[in-house]
Amino acid sequence: MLDIKFIRENPDKVKKAAQDKRVDIDIDQLLDLDQKRRSLMAELESLQATKNKVSKEIPQLSAEDKKARLLEMKEVDQKSDELKVQLKSIDADFGKLMAIVPNIPSPETPVGPDSSGNIPWSYWSPKTGHVDPKDKDKVAQVPNKFDFEIKDHIALGKALDLIDTEAGTKTSGFRGYYLKNEAVLMQYGLIWHALKKMQEKGFALFTTPVLVRDFALFGSGHFPFGKDEIYQIGNPGKLSEDNAKENQYLAGTSEPSLLAYYSDRMLKEEDLPVKMCGVSSCFRSEIGSYGKDTKGVYRIHEFVKVEQVVLCKADIIESEKWLEGMREIAEEMLQDLKLPYRVLNICTGDMGAGKYKMYDIETWMPSRNDFGETHSDSNLTDWQARRLNIRYKDHEGKNKFVYTLNNTVVASPRILIAILENYQQKDGSIIVPEILRPYVGKDVIKK
Repeated sequence: MLDIKFIRENPDKVKKAAQDKRVDIDIDQLLDLDQKRRSLMAELESLQATKNKVSKEIPQLSAEDKKARLLEMKEVDQKSDELKVQLKSIDADFGKLMAIVPNIPSPETPVGPDSSGNIPWSYWSPKTGHVDPKDKDKVAQVPNKFDFEIKDHIALGKALDLIDTEAGTKTSGFRGYYLKNEAVLMQYGLIWHALKKMQEKGFALFTTPVLVRDFALFGSGHFPFGKDEIYQIGNPGKLSEDNAKENQYLAGTSEPSLLAYYSDRMLKEEDLPVKMCGVSSCFRSEIGSYGKDTKGVYRIHEFVKVEQVVLCKADIIESEKWLEGMREIAEEMLQDLKLPYRVLNICTGDMGAGKYKMYDIETWMPSRNDFGETHSDSNLTDWQARRLNIRYKDHEGKNKFVYTLNNTVVASPRILIAILENYQQKDGSIIVPEILRPYVGKDVIKK
């Protein structure tokens, strides 16, 4: 959510952001509602001031004058009631539009219609180290090459009794799966490695609620934009003795829960930055991905993720440092696993409405003969903080909204695709990455 004052003063910037991000919103209509809203509020304040003034005068009036004044006040009350009804209607329309006003993207964000407009920012592999995208010869060396016919993660998982999508579909429905044996140890080894890394880097660890309320998803920006991707619980618990019910949802990431932890709080500047790391099961309907990646465990309804969230001062330079720092943590995870990857600078048409700047990290997946997204790193400035009312008092005593950032530390089983396929051997076995061997208990997974 943007400051309405900023929108009034910069309508063209906001219109361009909406156009570039493909957000369907009429900014002129929003500003018209804003004007009407302010006029009604001013009129209501004037009427209330009149009532306050008269209430002080009445005790000193004669009976006849008092009667006349009370009749006048009855008309004022009627007028106030009418204006309040108008204001309530305008407020509702104003609020709906304000909720979808996009953040202004950074100057470094490429303008593009969709993922085709994303720009490679860097490449990395154990063989080459960091590679500049302009160095085409080096870029070509980043993906792993094999001198035998490779198998995809499903064939490998089935042969080694690691993944069962057939039984998963039978039990859970479309995109269901079971992880088995060493794949289970590998997944939770990744989670444990990620949590220890984040703890060492000074992040507070959380196991977050999977069930969340509307305000948390609205605050993070998943509502109203991604409502179709969120599972709603059909039988929410009773919240009060009068059997009132409130909608509850399965979170698609721990980000909404981590942000909601600080909702409606006033922090001190010295409390910042707040560094949080959440681990949780995650659920996504994937309605928007109909027909995409239907085989295997690349695009699924249920997975486990470790997420990092930072609340920092309202300073663009500081927030950019955190964006880069969080990206480096995600890259460190992939470098620990010795997996080739690339970093993409995400364009306007492929980033969320609330994003100021965004990177995706894509890991090499041999069966796709391409990179696949495994991490997402975003700076949302104060767009989420305004929705959740997360503020701090600066050293001058001024109240400000914090800046929020989030990034994936690791998400499984998608990362297992890259591990199984990049570490496969000619005999059908899979070498276990060195950092996971203490958890898996072996160096090689064989039939």
